[in-house]
Amino acid sequence: MVYTEDTRWRNRAEFPVGREQVRQFLARKWARELDYRLIKALWAWTDNLIAVRFAYEFRDDSGQWFRAYGNENWAFNEAGFMMRRYASINDLPIEEAERKFFWPLGRRPDDHPGLSDLGL
Repeated sequence: MVYTEDTRWRNRAEFPVGREQVRQFLARKWARELDYRLIKALWAWTDNLIAVRFAYEFRDDSGQWFRAYGNENWAFNEAGFMMRRYASINDLPIEEAERKFFWPLGRRPDDHPGLSDLGL
């Protein structure tokens, strides 16, 4: 419910439009990307626009780990609902020993290093 009814997204090769398509997209994404852990960092903002950079780690159902790197641009309406989300993402296969994000599933703990601290 944080998105406008007609929200528009770009995520890799998918372009969901509207809350229901976004919900379906996220359900598919989280069914594929297991043990998902994400770190975002604010890059810039002005008025109703925000840019963030991010990295996240996940494994697929075969056990292959990945680190995804990217940038997101967000636009919000006057009520604070997200109207647009444009993501550019690159996936890097990694070995389990190369993982950097270690915390129990859920929100990243406040004391866990951020992207810059980790050299990302």
